Amino acid sequence: MPHLRLRALDAHAVQSISKEIVDELQPLMDCPREDFTIEHISSTFMFDGAVSKAYPFVEVLWFDRGQEVKDEVAKKLTALVRKAVNNDEQDVAVIFSALTPASYYDNGEHY
Repeated sequence: MPHLRLRALDAHAVQSISKEIVDELQPLMDCPREDFTIEHISSTFMFDGAVSKAYPFVEVLWFDRGQEVKDEVAKKLTALVRKAVNNDEQDVAVIFSALTPASYYDNGEHY
């Protein structure tokens, strides 16, 4: 925990920034490096009956750390994704889903 899911990026782009993601976010989120999970999700987007190109987005599943931290995490993730695609103007969506410790189990035990 936290778990980051990246879509509309190729796997190599995600791999290229995976270390930097943890380097940048670990101090903000105040959790051990080994608690981070970064997942590349291959997906196909559709619009009006056709395959369409989508802009990258990152889904962050985490224990909420407040609006200030959320804002900083979103800025850092946006910058890293733009770096990975080599486009400083790339639209990037960052979506947060707050999990509750009582609903998150590790080895059968909740936090």
